[in-house]
Amino acid sequence: MNLWLLVAGLLGMTGVAAGAFGAHALQAAVSPERIDIWETAAQYHLIHAAVIMALALHSQNSESRWRLPIAGFIAGVLLFSFSLYALVLTDITQLAMITPVGGLLLMLSWLAVVVKALK
Repeated sequence: MNLWLLVAGLLGMTGVAAGAFGAHALQAAVSPERIDIWETAAQYHLIHAAVIMALALHSQNSESRWRLPIAGFIAGVLLFSFSLYALVLTDITQLAMITPVGGLLLMLSWLAVVVKALK
């Protein structure tokens, strides 16, 4: 079993569900600004699920090579996207303070991909 591929599949599935929920169930319940926040969260969620899947497929031959970037992408999605989902659903604005940490993890994970590619 490829754990990273499993996680990518789960993130992809939840990303599609979040996008659909935002497009259909939230439209009447929250402001257009909050819908924009939700859409950004779902977009980043899905993009990075695909990236994790690509790295997971590539890692079958070299499991340890991509471990750090994959783990960073997973943590980044959880902190970035899920803090924004929670912000939209609860209107607790302090949750937005978590989002930049997730964004930083995503950027650092991309940098880790660059470093791994150069080796």
